[in-house]
Amino acid sequence: MARFIFITGGVVSSLGKGLMAASLAALLQARGYKVRIRKFDPYLNVDPGTMSPYQHGEVYVTDDGAETDLDLGHYERFTGVAARQSDNITTGRIYRDIIAKERRGDYLGATVQVIPHVTNEIKAFALAETEGHDFIICEIGGTVGDIESLPFIEALRQLRNDIGRENTVFVHTTLVPYIAAAGELKTKPTQHSVRDLTSLGIQPDVLLCRVDRPLPDSERAKIALFCNVRKEAVIPALDAKSIYSVPLQYHEEGLDTEVLRAFGIMDAPAPDLSQWHEIIDRLTNQEGEVTVGVVGKYVGLQDAYKSLTEALVHGGIANRVKVNIRWLDAELFEHGDAEVAASLEPCHAILVPGGFGERGTEGKILSVQFARERKVPYFGICLGMQMACIEGARNTAGVAGASSTEFGETAEPVVGLITEWMTPEGVQQHREANGDLGGTMRLGAYEAELGGNSHVASIYGGTRISERHRHRYEVNIHYKDALEKGGLVFSGMSPDGQLPEIVERPDHPWFVGVQFHPELKSKPFDPHPLFASFIEAAVKQSRLV
Repeated sequence: MARFIFITGGVVSSLGKGLMAASLAALLQARGYKVRIRKFDPYLNVDPGTMSPYQHGEVYVTDDGAETDLDLGHYERFTGVAARQSDNITTGRIYRDIIAKERRGDYLGATVQVIPHVTNEIKAFALAETEGHDFIICEIGGTVGDIESLPFIEALRQLRNDIGRENTVFVHTTLVPYIAAAGELKTKPTQHSVRDLTSLGIQPDVLLCRVDRPLPDSERAKIALFCNVRKEAVIPALDAKSIYSVPLQYHEEGLDTEVLRAFGIMDAPAPDLSQWHEIIDRLTNQEGEVTVGVVGKYVGLQDAYKSLTEALVHGGIANRVKVNIRWLDAELFEHGDAEVAASLEPCHAILVPGGFGERGTEGKILSVQFARERKVPYFGICLGMQMACIEGARNTAGVAGASSTEFGETAEPVVGLITEWMTPEGVQQHREANGDLGGTMRLGAYEAELGGNSHVASIYGGTRISERHRHRYEVNIHYKDALEKGGLVFSGMSPDGQLPEIVERPDHPWFVGVQFHPELKSKPFDPHPLFASFIEAAVKQSRLV
């Protein structure tokens, strides 16, 4: 039977519980244990798919097509274990399922209540698909004491009794702020946070205390005394220069040792942390740096591009260079060519990421044109590929009115709504043009066939790939011949030959557009080949300027 580690958050909830969960999982993996991480999100959306990036950051998509919290990206990047639908649950999905059961009469006329019906659903989610794992780490979103998270806390309290206290450990993350006026660290927020948690029936076993400076032994002892934990179980979590140094830092402070001790495991194998030391070595002993211009529409909140940011870092790790990201608002480029040139000339490579809606698209198209004409490495992802096709149609294929039906009616729909596509299981999917937006995209992992002599085939080292998608619109195959005559080659297609997956320009040093999201599968110890190659091209470009 799997053991469960529950991670709750105290005062100041955005303390990086997801990063903490990922780091702990990586440490347990390094000791030879099989670990899976889950996220409980206490909001009423069924999933994050319909939430604005400015509200919730990026939506992380799994192989099986789940739209999930961005923390699942941390889980995958740190553990290499592919996340799935069953690893993320929201209050909205729980209530939706309960109401569906009530309407069907599954409760046989019983009064449906938070306890036991909501808490039972939460417990069922936690216990599902745990076979073959040594540890299941469950991160509970929000802050202890919030109304939204109370059903989750209650469900976990019950679960500890259901499966045995010896099979559960609670880790509580808190803040120990430094008060400059007083010149000292204050432990009261931690004490009150633990008091709130214990009032809900849960005594934490380990405390992870966020601090911006070393936590003195006297303060650790004070926290241990007032919070009823061992002094060794009060783990300082100092700010780190890189998120990839966090597992090593937590191990040095004894986090994994204390969690295992709370389970009564005293003879665990020593961890093999060699891959994490290698990553840090590559991050700290870099042989150069490059600047990548990211022309997007959500640049005001960089969490909207969290996986993209990390994938660029991974490309830097692969090439032993520092990657400086220059965030550029696509809307600002719509003021004229001079603005485009002034912003992009300092960049050694240009990336246009995914997005939805018309805002900023003309600025993105101008960015594509700049990269094509100036021979600057260009990487277009999802909408970025579509913008590359529209730019190519307008400027090299003679289709002056090229546009996307996403932006309104057009006589030249180079990009249009997908109404039919085939799932990896061979099931035909249909979508109505005026249907609901939520859960109606082409989602999850799909295979693609690459041209044998293409640039991308040489990058991947093969001609059959599987990548994750999240889009409603697709490049119109009927414009393929015109675009290829203009120099934009369709080098990757869906296995049935109907949906364009990759375009490239053979006459350009590095020009690739992909309909999928390769950033979702990149890891620090296994950088995605497209990002590794893109940064390599940026390094070459940096030597030319």
